Order: sequence, then structure tokens, then C-alpha cells
Amino acid sequence: MYKILTLNNIASVGLSRLPREHYEVSGNAQDPDAILLRSFKMHDLPIPPTLKAVGRAGAGVNNIPVEKLTRLGIPVFNAPGANANAVKELVIAGMLLACRQIGSAWDFARGLSGTDSDINKAVEAGKKNFAGFELPGRTLGVIGLGAIGRLVANAAISLGMKVVGFDPGLTVEGAWQLSADVKKANSVDELLKQADFVTFHVPLVAATKNLINAERLKIMKDGVVILNFAREGIVDDAAVAQAIKAGKVYGYICDFPTNLLKNHARVMTLPHLGASTAEAEDNCAVMVAEQVKDFLENGNIRNSVNFPDVVAPREASHRLIVANANVPNMLGQISETLGQAGLNIHDMVNRSRGDYAYTVVDLDSALPGGVLEKVASIEGVLMARAV
Repeated sequence: MYKILTLNNIASVGLSRLPREHYEVSGNAQDPDAILLRSFKMHDLPIPPTLKAVGRAGAGVNNIPVEKLTRLGIPVFNAPGANANAVKELVIAGMLLACRQIGSAWDFARGLSGTDSDINKAVEAGKKNFAGFELPGRTLGVIGLGAIGRLVANAAISLGMKVVGFDPGLTVEGAWQLSADVKKANSVDELLKQADFVTFHVPLVAATKNLINAERLKIMKDGVVILNFAREGIVDDAAVAQAIKAGKVYGYICDFPTNLLKNHARVMTLPHLGASTAEAEDNCAVMVAEQVKDFLENGNIRNSVNFPDVVAPREASHRLIVANANVPNMLGQISETLGQAGLNIHDMVNRSRGDYAYTVVDLDSALPGGVLEKVASIEGVLMARAV
């Protein structure tokens, strides 16, 4: 029986993938084997010694102490792409909100008073203040061409826009999923110089903090529209607010309200709605529940942010999994320890990712007493478990 602690409400369609005969799922589970969460901030939460996995029903993991968990050999799973369509639709809506000044126009209309005749006269006199522009022929810059960025880019192409994208980590598989009409930029600055609209689909890390700042705003087109549905901190809000006042930026649409932004002219802030659809929440919950289940039961890793993907079909009834530092002779030491115990290795899969590695070993017989502890005691081993 595995114990699962939920720190947020997780969609029931996802939790249903954890059958009751094998899983105890609760918001107050003690000594959990895994934690499922959405936006709960885990950084100050003590890590239970029983914890084996953390699953984030979403893409970003800024609310999770990933480095601390990595050092303990605990994989952190997320759900990349599960909310991609929801975010894509909001980005398209954001572009339309900005270029047609929908927010300001709506406020104007709601503030009208008098008879219907008075309102009609005010509308005819005031509508010129909200004239906008259309999307076809405009250039959208997409920074980050993961699952969301690709959908945004392709949707913009279908709307008649030109699209330029930048992502130094774009995979061959990801490139195949992009429209052939999406142009490649060699740097963020090259992209920004071309864009009438710019949207971000990257995590918040040291390299992306204040990606848009006062210096970069200077090289951007006059009248640019900035959209941020990724993470607070990627855009220097103060710099953008100043650029709006100076007439450099036409509009700013983002998912992260602040006192500076929430009532600022030509800014529309939304209450972090990017993935807030029933479909996205269901998709995220299903994906992360299945990934955590497969790891607990089979040791397979898929969509972990801190360990490499290793998905190995069962070749034998007995399996050992090991998370370890990516150092020389680690596989040799593991194999030697198993050999000394008289165990035959039926199959072994090892993958590395930066400073860390993960190994799945299928064995023809069960681990004798004490062998698991010997493997776990090898210098550099972070976690060892029989599954």
C-alpha cells in the first residue's frame, strides 16, 4: 500500500489512476511515499524520510525544492504539455485584448451614463480613442519553443502572422512539430528587434530573470506588445511600465497582478489563469498521477525535471533502481556488489543528466538480505530501492 499526500486539490480523474487497493490518497497522509501538488509552496515543508517522489500537476516547479530533493535521490515529476492548449488560447486572447484595447474600451463603456441616446452619442465621440490594429502581417516573437511555445507559434501562423522563435534547447522532435513558416532567431536580441508582439514560454531561472529589462526595451520596436503567461520575474515590470509611459510599449498583458500593474494604463493583468481550465487541470492530474504510479511500482522515470528519463519494460520479476551522482565506475561498483551476492543481471539501463544518473537493473532473483543496504552505502548513491 502506497501513501500519497496531496497538498492541493488534484482533479479526481487523475487520482482515479491510483487504485484504492494499492494507494491511500489523503490531504493529511503521514509518512507518504509520494506528494502530489499544484501551487503549494514546499520550500519550508520538512521532507519525510519515506518520500520517494513528488508530482507537480503542472509545468513549473518553482514552488518545489528541486535541488534539495535531487540530493536525496527523489525525482520531481511535472506535466509538460498537459496545459499547453489552455495557455495557447490565453496568449491568443491576450494579443487580441491588447491590439484592440478591449480592457480600456470595456471600462469606458461600463462608465457611460444617461439615456440610451446620450450613451450612443458618447460612444460615437469616444470610440476613436480605442482604435486598434489587426494581427495578420504582424510579427510574433516566441521565446521558448516547448509544448506551449510550439502551439502558440503554429496558431499565430494560422492567423496570418509572421512568427520568429528562439530556443537554444529545441529538440529535433520539437522542430518537427513546428510549422515550416516559423523563422529561427539566433539570439533573444535578434528576435526582439523583429517582434511586434513577444511572448515567453520559459521557466524562471537565473538566465531568464528580467529577460525583458530597460536595456532590451531600447532595441525593441516602437509600439510592441508584451505578453507574459509564463512566470512572474521574467519581465521587469517597472521597466515595462516606464516604457508604456514613454510610448515605447503599446500594451502589456500578463498573468501576475501587482500594485504597480493592476491599474496601470495599457496593462491588463489576469489572476494567473494560464492553465485554469477544467481540461488542463484534468490533463495535468492524469499525467502526473500515471508518472508517479509508474515510478513507485516499476521505477520508470518519465518527465522528471531532475533525473533523466528511463522507461524500461520489465525483463524479470525483480528490479533494483538506483539514483546516483554521475561519477566514474558507478555502474562497476553496483554490478560488483550484485555479483558478490550471486545475483545475475538480466538487463541494465543507465542514463545520465548533468551531475546525476539513474539506473534500472532487472535481476533473475530477489535481492538477499543486506544487499540493498550495500548498494545504498556506495559513495555517490543517493537512493536505492527494490521494486
